[in-house]
Amino acid sequence: MNAYEQYMREIAQPMRDELTNAGFNELVTPDEVDEFMNTNKDSALIVINSVCGCAAGLARPAAIESLQGETKPVQLVTVFAGQDRDATAKMRDYFQGVEPSSPSMAVVKDGELKHFIPREQIEGYEVEDIVSQLTDAYTKYC
Repeated sequence: MNAYEQYMREIAQPMRDELTNAGFNELVTPDEVDEFMNTNKDSALIVINSVCGCAAGLARPAAIESLQGETKPVQLVTVFAGQDRDATAKMRDYFQGVEPSSPSMAVVKDGELKHFIPREQIEGYEVEDIVSQLTDAYTKYC
């Protein structure tokens, strides 16, 4: 690992911890992504985490806050764009017809994409608006 990669890992660690401390399981390899997507039959929230300032600073708190209600996904997973590139690319393969976007959030069930929130629906929005998008999707799919 070169000095830049090491620096970025250190910068990203608190952003990883924010989600893992809230109960998200981090998928860091393509095999872990395949295993999850091919075996999980429950509802799941997938957060494509990112260092990107404004949007990522809204996405993580919104994802965590969205889990406070009674209706929520059974599984919580995350991949980190720009850090775990291969795992992120593999996860995006499961989101057919959706442009790559980070940060972003997806609700899946039975390995099938049910709802997707791209960066464009995160950046510039209030946390409450993003939470509302997520909880509406939970009501529908969880």
